Formats: sequence, C-alpha cells, structure tokens
Amino acid sequence: MNTKMLKKMADTIRFLGLDMIQKANSGHPGVVLGLADVAVVLSQHLRHNPKNPKWLNRDRLVFSGGHATGLIYSLLYLWGYDVSLEDLKEFRQFGSKTPGHPEYGHTPGVEITTGPLGQGVANAVGMAMAAKYAAHLLNTETTKIIDHNVYCLCGDGDLEEGISYEACALAGRFGLDNLIMIYDSNHITIEGDTSLAWNEDVKRRFEAQNWEVTEVNGHDYEDIDAALRWAKKRKKPVLIIAHTTIAKGSCHYEGDPHSHGAPLGEEDIRCAKEKAGFPPDEHFYVPEDVLARFRCAVEKGELAEREWKKLITESPYKEQNEMLARLENPDFESIEWPQFEPGSMVATRESNGKILNAIAKALPGFVGGSADLAPSNKTYLQGMGDFPNGKNFHFGIREHAMGAITNGMAAYGLLIPFNATFFVFSDYQKAAVRIAALSQLKNYFIWTHDSIGVGEDGPTHQPIEQLTTFRALPNFYMFRPADASENVECWKVALKLDKPCGFALSRQKLKTLKPERDFGDPSRGGYIIKKRDNAVLTIAASGSEVMLALQAGCHLEEKGINANIVSMPCIELFLEQDEEYRKAVFDPATKVLAIEAASAIEWYRFADMVVSMENRFGASGPGGVLFKEFGFTIENVIQKAQELLG
Repeated sequence: MNTKMLKKMADTIRFLGLDMIQKANSGHPGVVLGLADVAVVLSQHLRHNPKNPKWLNRDRLVFSGGHATGLIYSLLYLWGYDVSLEDLKEFRQFGSKTPGHPEYGHTPGVEITTGPLGQGVANAVGMAMAAKYAAHLLNTETTKIIDHNVYCLCGDGDLEEGISYEACALAGRFGLDNLIMIYDSNHITIEGDTSLAWNEDVKRRFEAQNWEVTEVNGHDYEDIDAALRWAKKRKKPVLIIAHTTIAKGSCHYEGDPHSHGAPLGEEDIRCAKEKAGFPPDEHFYVPEDVLARFRCAVEKGELAEREWKKLITESPYKEQNEMLARLENPDFESIEWPQFEPGSMVATRESNGKILNAIAKALPGFVGGSADLAPSNKTYLQGMGDFPNGKNFHFGIREHAMGAITNGMAAYGLLIPFNATFFVFSDYQKAAVRIAALSQLKNYFIWTHDSIGVGEDGPTHQPIEQLTTFRALPNFYMFRPADASENVECWKVALKLDKPCGFALSRQKLKTLKPERDFGDPSRGGYIIKKRDNAVLTIAASGSEVMLALQAGCHLEEKGINANIVSMPCIELFLEQDEEYRKAVFDPATKVLAIEAASAIEWYRFADMVVSMENRFGASGPGGVLFKEFGFTIENVIQKAQELLG
C-alpha cells in the first residue's frame, strides 16, 4: 500500500473542500478534513461506474452526514462523475449542481437526499433490504445479478438521533450482511464534546443489535483497509468505528468544535496547504498523478458494468431476465382491480387492503409493510410471504425509520414500496415524508384511522391537523377517497405518478357510491358527483364527509336550494387542472361550503365557509356520537348553508 500517495490523495480532497467552503463563505470544513483519509481508502473498495451513476449492481454509498458536501462533491469530481471543477467553484450558489446538502436527482452520483441527521442511516438500511429482496427475485446459486454492498458514512449526530436506533435494530434483526456502516467518531458536536449529552458505549449498543463491530484509527490507511476487507466477509451488518480528529490537518482548528460549520479562513487554509506540501496560494489545485489515480474509477467501473451486462445477456436463465424486465418496467395495465358493489358498506382501509393485494399480485416489485399494525391497517399481502423472501416487511413500531427505510427502497430502483400506520402517527414520520417529497421518491404512505371517526381511542389517536400538513407539502399528493370505488380510481392515478403519495383512509365503514359522476372524475383530483340545475351553492368534501354532503344536498333541494356536490379526493391533483375545469367544478356563480372533519384551513382557497374541527381536538366516544357533537350532521350543514346564502 502506497501510503504516501494515499496521503496526497486525501490532502487533495481536504483542500478542494476547504477552497469550496472558503469561496462560498459557507459550509462544514471539519468533517471534510476528518473523513478524507477514510474516503480515500473506501474509494479503493467501492464498485461503481461514474459514467453510469444508475448502474443497477453498483455499490451504494450514503452520506448520512449530509453536511459533508465539501467531501462528497470533491470525491464525485475526482472519481469522474458529471461534476466539474467549475461546479465545485459554484458550491452552495443558486442553481448550481453543488447545493449545500446533497440532493437526489440533482447531482449525479448522489444516491439519496441527506442532511437531517439519522435519515441516511435508515435510507442505507432500506437500500440493503431492497438489494436482499431483489437478489431473492433475480439470483440463482450460479448467477448473481445482485451482489453489491451498501456503505454508509455517519457521525456522532446520526447515531444520537433516535431513527438510527430504530433502523439499525431492524438491520440486525434481518442480518443484513450487505450493509457496512463507517462511523466517524470524533467526539465533537456543535456545542462541544459529545460527553456533554452522550456517553453510551456504541460498540456494545451495536453488538446488542446483532451487528459485528470493529474499531480503527481513522487516519491509518492500512488499518482502514484491513477493516473494510474484513467487513465484506461478515455474515451480519458491520459497523466500523473510525476514530478520527475533526479538522485533521488544520493549523489552528484541529479537534476544535468551531471547525464544524464555518470556513476556516484564508490564513489557516494557506498554512495547512504549506504544511502538507501543496501550493499555498493556489486554489482548487489537483495534482495530475492524484487525478489519474482517482479517475481509475471510470475504467474499473466501466469494466465491471460490462462484465455484469455480459452475465445478464448470456445468462441461460430466461426467467431471471424476464423478472428483471418486469421490475424495471412495471405493467400497471396488468392489475386486476377489485370491484365493489354500490350500496355496500366498506371502510376505505378495507378496500385499500384489497387494492394493495391486487397491485402486489400483478407487480413483482410492489412491496411494503406496516409499523406493527397490518391487521388493523389491512395491509398484509396474503400468501406473498415475509421479507427477505417475501413481499411483507415487518417494520415493528418504528414509524420514523419505516418512512426513511422505504425511501431508501424507492431510491434503490426496481421496487415500489409502501408503508403504513395510523394517520395520527404520521407525525413520527414527517421528516422522512418531507425527504420523499423533496427527492420525488415513488413511495406510498398508507395512513388509516383518518379522523374523529376513530372514536373511543380519543384525541391522542384522532388526526386533526395532519391533512393540512401534508397538503401543504410540495411534490406530495394527499388522497382521501370517499368510498371503495373512488379509492380504486385514486390508486390508478397514484401508481403513475413519479412522486410520493399519501392515503388517508377510514376506520369506519362507508357506503359505496354509485359510479355515476355528473362532471369530471377522481383522476382530476376533484369532480362534481351530483350536479343540479340552477345551483346557487356548491358543497365540497373529501373522504367520509362526501356522503354527508350528498345527504345535506338532498335536504336542501327539498327546501328549494339547489346545490352541486363536489368530491375532492386529492386537492393537489385538482390544482394542477386548467382554470376552465376548476371553474366548472366550483361554479363562480355559486357560494361554496366545504366539509371536512379536520382543521381544513386549506379549503378556504375554494370555500366561503368551512364546517370543520376548527381549532379543536377530538374526544373519546363512539365515532357516530363525535360526528354529531362536533357538528358533522345534516342539520348543521343545512344551517351553515342557509347562513352562507343569507
């Protein structure tokens, strides 16, 4: 091992990162300097193709500490990804390819959006789980179409976050031997030494979670290399604890917490370069021999991919190739959708269970599970087995990790994941849902028990503000179907969207409506389910309140007040329609009254008045009683309509 060259390579990373941060006058230099030595050795082990960042059988590298972008972008440039030296000079600038934290789909080579600490750990677990299931579908004893590893670089902050406990416990439970996590243990946080708030034995923690653990000097190349070679032979997930010094190589800030999140300054950078034998006054300097060493990744990667493609094309296993084609190009038209008899009483959580099973039977890559709630969520895929050799994933009571793990599965490719819990517990998932939306990941969040209709469990289990929260989230489609048939139509749309979707589904049974629609259809987000001549009022609702709107409309008609009734299963889809369609649904000549058993403040963009939970939580009692007590009755809707019309 040429340690002198490795040191030169590591210093190149260090000074590229420092120059980027200094030019931007913003960033996190400490981690760049501290992890450079680990990154150089890891790059010798990583199997990837910079000229094809989406090669299926590449190793995945997740930077859970997303603030390490000075390190990440330097590596991507040096390896030969479509990231130029000019891109490095535009670090953290508007519109650049090198934003402050790594963004999936924005910068070639970035596997997942990270930054909120701990998310990347769970994402890596999800990728490792996805690889295991893909291998189950595609590999034989003699042909390994999927045989790569998932690497994750994390720090003290990642492991302090609770999501890492959730995700790593699951990784240990399933013995994910394709997962190698490198822990940058520098004992520094923004406020000072980690001992201020944390003193646990990380090694014993991971061993208790069924991981194998080793410790290395994070600045000793031979030590790091030996650990990685050892890790790739283990039969369990591996944690490599790399003891490092934050801001290693700095003249004034080595080991100093102030190096975490602020530029070190020209004087310190010049001193560090001079100490390392680099031109002290030259910025973004890359020695030719260093670049040549890093760029070997291109030749090695292209060769590895060619050999893999040869394996695929020459494989005598026809079924494997057919399965790979089905995973890469899911046939949504092959789904045999369930049908529901008009007038039948079916909770949308129940109809959703039938829908999930129909999709999973048709699409080999459609997989998922619940946070220990499958019998109540109705999400179990019947007769399809359990992970790792089946489609059902048992996440345990780990909502946050479940959301981030399925994000990792979605980013992996091949699989279309769903996850499920009660709607009120979506609060535990919010950070993961936001990352899914930011990354536009095809992940489906199933949330049942969607309103005060939950009943006796009381306000702790009755979602109020959650619908509003997720409707406010960019790049996210929130569906709340009115009945079983509308649920089917919503799923037909959702599957073809390349963005995350949420489904808010009822615990209580709802009447299945007749399929006739007077104007529009669910695929457009909102439509007129009952249109009346000379209407002076439009009553709009979603979910279980659509039936109430229909009933109130009939009673108003008897009083000589004609009202159009609008079902709005997805506001986001409706807002994407042209103005002509939106005006046809919400006739400007009518007053608009909306009904929703939630906070419902978003309805005021359409409505003149809203019957809602306003600024109240629910209560404990039978669901029917609660709807009455909180004003979701025909009588109250009629009264509000009359008040609105004056």
